Amino acid sequence: MTRALIIGGGIAGTITAIALHEAGHEPLLFEAYDRGAEGVGAFLTLAVNGLDALLPLGLKDVVKSTGFDSPKMSIGLGDGTRLAEFPLGGALPDGTVSQTVLRSDLYVALRDEATRRGIHAGYGKRLIGANQTSSQVKADFSDGSQASGDLLIGADGLRSRVRTIIDPDAPAPRYVPTLNTGGFAEGLRLPDEPGVLNMVFGKKLFFCHVVAPDGRVWWFANPARKTEPTASELATLAGEKLRAELLDLVARDRTPAAEVIRATRDVYPAWPTYDFPTVPVWHRGRMVIIGDAAHATSPAAGQGASMAIEDAVTLGRCLRDVPDVVQALATYEGLRRERVEAVVARGKRNGDDKVTGPVGRVIRDFFIKRAFAKPQTEDPNAFMWNHHIDWDEKVSV
Repeated sequence: MTRALIIGGGIAGTITAIALHEAGHEPLLFEAYDRGAEGVGAFLTLAVNGLDALLPLGLKDVVKSTGFDSPKMSIGLGDGTRLAEFPLGGALPDGTVSQTVLRSDLYVALRDEATRRGIHAGYGKRLIGANQTSSQVKADFSDGSQASGDLLIGADGLRSRVRTIIDPDAPAPRYVPTLNTGGFAEGLRLPDEPGVLNMVFGKKLFFCHVVAPDGRVWWFANPARKTEPTASELATLAGEKLRAELLDLVARDRTPAAEVIRATRDVYPAWPTYDFPTVPVWHRGRMVIIGDAAHATSPAAGQGASMAIEDAVTLGRCLRDVPDVVQALATYEGLRRERVEAVVARGKRNGDDKVTGPVGRVIRDFFIKRAFAKPQTEDPNAFMWNHHIDWDEKVSV
């Protein structure tokens, strides 16, 4: 049995712990914060490839219990034109479709399931350093404690400490010139079908809303910001100031965006978008990174959580089937790198259409209209959704 120290107790880390536990190993979770993530974070749509990867871990129904079906996506323009409506990634053989969930609800459900399975989790454990021998890894935490194991997994996100321990020259995340915000509107009666993601390339703002089964309207928006905002600039872009800016950006659009924003009690403070075109070094010896630590992708791909899930399941298979830990980590990278870098690239292309000036917007809308005027013979995003990991298939080196 291999003891794995997993740094980061979020979605990626928790699913990795469950996958390793399922593979017969001993995972130990370490989370920097001294509490859980209840009530923290916005929402996400978990694509069918991520749900498919959860099946062998017995987690699909756990995830489904936290959200609602999102089988379709609608694309439109700010002038009110609806261009197309199409399936959001299709469905699994049992009919399961993509799920829209609150990030915090998903985290809590996974955390509770990990606890039920007997997986240890330590909180208030901020990693400050790690070193390894030919057979062990030792982690040092800011509270003065230490932990030893057979390997160390960095599931610690965009600003990963493990990534810089593995490679002090690791690149910084790339700023994608948009911000993120959103919220939940109440008291509206929109004519939209519940669960359909209504995405609009507005005249000045990309805006998406979805009507939940209870009638609330979940939404997000991506205000363009050419230069990366400072922490102080972000701190001021919140509350009523942010609401006013968003209302100004959608003022000329013939969509429900303005009434949705007005009906939202609390608009999420804005945060910047980042991705990693490539991270050259994923593993060194007995240490490895997964999820956003290795390949953060723009939300425009709709694949961040699913990529982390695929990572977790693939790493679990490799550590189950490849006896040598170092070789298992190399095999994991070999199975994942090409796919995740293609997803990051697709997310960047999808997001580029959100950022245009007045002239660029006219050109963009012209090409979007022309693209959707023809029958869709091939979905450029299909490679992301149509991906299956066979848990029972033995990994070969």
